[in-house]
Formats: sequence, C-alpha cells, structure tokens
Amino acid sequence: MLLEQAIIYAIAFLVCGAIIFIYLRKLKKASEDVAAKIEIAKQEGLYEPVSLHPVIDLSTCIKSGACVAACPEKDILGILNGGGVLINASNCVGHGACFHACPVEAITLVIGTDKRGVDLPHVSEDYETNIPGIYIAGELGGMGLIKNSVEQGMMAVESIARKGVPKGDFTYGLIIVGAGPAGISASLAAKKLGLSCLTLEQDTLGGTVYTFPRAKVVMTAPMELPLFGKVKLFDTSKQELLNLWNEALSNNDITIRERTKVEEIVPENGHFKVTTLQGDVFTSKYVLLAIGRRGTPRKLGIPGEISEKVAYRLLDPENINGKEVVVVGGGDSAVEAALLLAEQNKVVLSYRQDKFSRLKPKNREKINEAIDKQLLEVKFNTNLVRIEEDKVYLTTDKAGEEISVNNDLVYIFAGGELPTQFLEKAGVKISKRFGYTMKKHK
Repeated sequence: MLLEQAIIYAIAFLVCGAIIFIYLRKLKKASEDVAAKIEIAKQEGLYEPVSLHPVIDLSTCIKSGACVAACPEKDILGILNGGGVLINASNCVGHGACFHACPVEAITLVIGTDKRGVDLPHVSEDYETNIPGIYIAGELGGMGLIKNSVEQGMMAVESIARKGVPKGDFTYGLIIVGAGPAGISASLAAKKLGLSCLTLEQDTLGGTVYTFPRAKVVMTAPMELPLFGKVKLFDTSKQELLNLWNEALSNNDITIRERTKVEEIVPENGHFKVTTLQGDVFTSKYVLLAIGRRGTPRKLGIPGEISEKVAYRLLDPENINGKEVVVVGGGDSAVEAALLLAEQNKVVLSYRQDKFSRLKPKNREKINEAIDKQLLEVKFNTNLVRIEEDKVYLTTDKAGEEISVNNDLVYIFAGGELPTQFLEKAGVKISKRFGYTMKKHK
C-alpha cells in the first residue's frame, strides 16, 4: 500500500515537474522571440513611439498577456521575461484596446516620450479648453484613431449638453468646426440631444479620411455612432466608411456645410463670433474644434512647388492614367499613394532616408513586393529640389549630384503642421508635452 502511494506520488511529481519544465521552456522561447523582434524593430526604426502609445507599469503587470491578444495591430506589445514590453512602438495607432484589456489597469496611454515632445492644446476631462465654451475632440487633442475620435466627439457634445444652452443673442447653440470622424459623431450627438448646431468643414465630408487613397483600410474595430447604433466594421475601406457616415447624416436630416474654412473665433458678449474665409459670420454659445492635427500640408519650399501639377493628397487615383508621377515621402501615406498610382502609371518614389522606417507591416510587405517586381522605382537618399513643367530634379545625399526625372505629376507627403496660429488666435493654450498621460475612459 505504501509502495503504491509512493509510486503515485512519484509519478504525480514527475508529471508536475514535466509540465512546469515545458511551461518555463515555452516562456523562455517566447521571450527569445520577443527579444529578437525588438532587435529587428530597433534596426528598422520602429522601436521608438511616435504618437500615442501604451506604457506598462511592471510593478502592477501580472503578465496575463491580455494586452498582447487585444491589440489589433499585432506585434506592438509582447511578453519579455515575464513582463509586458513594447516592440514595434512606432506602429501603435492608439486604439486603446490594450488599456481596456488589462485586468489590473497596469497600462496607461501616453503621448510623447522623455526625449520627444508633442504639441498639445490644453483640454480638460470634459474636452473643454482653457477658453470656457471652446471644446476640442479627436486627433487635435492627441487621439488619432477613428474609433477614439468618434467617441470623443460624442462625449464632448454630451458635456456641452449637461451645461445647457441658455437663451442669448446668438444663432446656434453649438458650432462644430471639422467634419471628420469626431465632427460627424458630434453632429449626430447634437441632433440626438436637441442642440441647435452648425457643422463647418473646410474641405469635404470625412476630413482626413476623405483624403485617404480609395482602398485604404480605415477601421479595425466596432464603434458606437449616435442615432445610428453600434457599427460592426472590420477591414472597412474609406468609401464604405464615407457611405455609412453619409447615410447616418442623411437619415437624420443633418447637412454639413462643406468648403467653408473658419478663419477666426472671437468671444463676444458671452458667446462666440465665428468668421469664415468666405466672409460668413456665425454666432454660437459653444464651439467644438474637430479639425485634426494637420492644419496645412507641410511644403518643401522649393522652386516650382506652386505648380498646378503639385498636390499634397491623393483623392481619385483611378482617374490618373498613363502619367509619369513622382511621389515624395517615406511614410505610410506616401507608400500607399505610390502603390495605388503604380497600377496605371509610371511611378518614382523619392525618399530622403536610406531605407523605409515606421511603416505599417502590410505597407512594408507591399512596397517590398512592388520593388521586387519592378512595379515602381524607389530612389532612396534623394531630395526633390526643383520642379519644372515636364521634369523634376532630385539630389542624392551621398554624392550630391543632381538628376532629372521626366514628370507629369508630383505628390508630396511631408506631413502636416499643427494649426497653432489658428488655435492661439482663439486663445487656446498649447504646450509641448513630454510623456504626457492621456485621459481615457474605461
């Protein structure tokens, strides 16, 4: 009897020991894989965060791996030596899925790092700026993801509605500036809450989303849209999303005033006077800015840049055929535009660095495949220095020589500049934030 028990215990001990050994070995192998991915990310310039990103408190982290599983971008986070760690931090787009998934709230969302600051306007938890009555939602406040912007637009209007709109000498209870994700959501929320509202958009419905290439995937998670309900969209194209927004606005008799650029917002007798570039003047008790961070495209300041053949966004690539096109830039927008244009045109992609960095994995894979198949030409270490009627001129960083390229169209993707002057003119304070913790709702 004692011998049988001893054998049973011995077998149980061996089984438990084997399980623990296999588990620890699996953890070690997983850590080694993550460490290798981190090294690759460092080599490719993807390790340092460039925008909103998670920061993990290792003293609180229980190493559940829930954050890793929840991230829709994949390989942004990993488990290294039993703790959460960032891998391809530059690819993080601020979904916040990791933040919501963590069972012990060990993750905070941060914008900027200790070394690299980001200009951000001063905004309270209710989305109100330092100027009472002026609110900010979406990308301008640091939240760039469409789902986050939609949520913020809705919550900002809810904050305004809680304050109420007293009677006064003004035309609207709320003027929304910008009809991107945050502005559209805010417009629907205002209608739902019974606020008299006017939405102004300097370009076209959709804001920055409208400027995306036609097939660009812009949604990876469901979202709640006021007066429309929960929208379960995955791998949704730009056009599908624009169609949905148009349907939601049309069903609720909401009209967006497009191609109306706001030039000035001035406090006046307890409300705001909003003046447009076209000379229109509107008055409102509250103003919600949902204009995004790219107030104006960044220009290169080179001879010939004012030519009609130069553009800073790609709207309808399907209408461009048989052209010799130069695309300038090495980010996702430039690569996506170059790939679309290469379907029907001869494309040269000029990038000032010696290799692509901070590209989303799918874009990196597609551009490398296109290069291998000679579908387009990439000229690394080059700068566009002059634009002429039928040619452009590039200089090479290494040799400094100037080369000419036959050309019909030029697309420049050099990023955008924060509309600082516009905000400061309205009195909104802006500060450079280093490692600033963003306030998000659980």
